[in-house]
Amino acid sequence: MSESASRTLRVAHLYPELLNLYGDSGNILCLRKRMEWRGIEPDVREVHVGDRPSFSGVDIAFIGGGSDREQRIVCDYLLEEKDELAAFVEDGGVLAAVCGGYQLLGHSYAMGDQVVEGLGLVDLFTDHGEPRIIGNIAVESRVSPQPIVGYENHAGRTHLGEGVEPLGRVLFGRGNDGASGFEGCLYKNVLGTYVHGPLLPKNPGVADWLIARALERRYGSADLEPLDDREELAANEVMYHRLMAGEVEEL
Repeated sequence: MSESASRTLRVAHLYPELLNLYGDSGNILCLRKRMEWRGIEPDVREVHVGDRPSFSGVDIAFIGGGSDREQRIVCDYLLEEKDELAAFVEDGGVLAAVCGGYQLLGHSYAMGDQVVEGLGLVDLFTDHGEPRIIGNIAVESRVSPQPIVGYENHAGRTHLGEGVEPLGRVLFGRGNDGASGFEGCLYKNVLGTYVHGPLLPKNPGVADWLIARALERRYGSADLEPLDDREELAANEVMYHRLMAGEVEEL
């Protein structure tokens, strides 16, 4: 039996009934399959409205995107677990947050004319801007050997605090605020991003970064056996070159 065959990673999928606007269940499916293909046991547990989530024993937590109303509902639930979630993050727990979930990570975010308290897990905040940022995006990031490609659709303008690392540099698209040239955030083992479509199936390097960080925290080793990603990487490459060649217009 290989070393990885005896390993288990627990994944907490937070409020999938509310935050699945951008096919975020595909991100969980991708994590699950990339673990199984390596002989790592995925223990995926959904946290639903009315549940009291515990992050004890969780290796990877995932927060997807939703409408403003659904985002506010989830934020209210998670604020009740703010201290435990913050402890999970500070202990190196892996947290991936997409679009609306990304905005929740900060101190505050704008919802229309209202400023809503965020979870304060990362030193950032999100205000509102016009026009809405909609279109394809490509990002150069240290977490992925290939450019991260996907789609962005947000009115929020996210501003990173001093010392917070962006996920990467925008090669095509608008990113966090349409002006800085950066997209997403990295803090400890937290990855926040506006890139969806969904994110992980299009960008296997990002999925493997999350898995590797979780393995390193749980077992002290982050070695991952390579997978046959020819189809995924070919699709990624085609999209990247279409964007950079101007074959897909920026909206």
